[in-house]
Amino acid sequence: MPGIARRNPDLVRKVLPSALPWVRFLPTADVDTMSDEFVATTEAAAAVGNTTPVSQLLVEWRHTAEIHADPDLYRALTGPRDDFGPVARQ
Repeated sequence: MPGIARRNPDLVRKVLPSALPWVRFLPTADVDTMSDEFVATTEAAAAVGNTTPVSQLLVEWRHTAEIHADPDLYRALTGPRDDFGPVARQ
């Protein structure tokens, strides 16, 4: 897969929404970034024989898609925030 994906990155971008339906909630620029990260991480993970980094990458991008899918959550996380001052040490 990584060899084909490197030669044809558009293939990965095309397949992602079918394989991972939540990708549809990501903005186009994020889909491009995710696709590039997915290919690079998959290659690296295969090189060390450990798929955990791929799983972690997908979890993180899924959470990003969840934020984009919820307008209230998106506004809360991207809008202006009040400054409540310094945090007291405990």
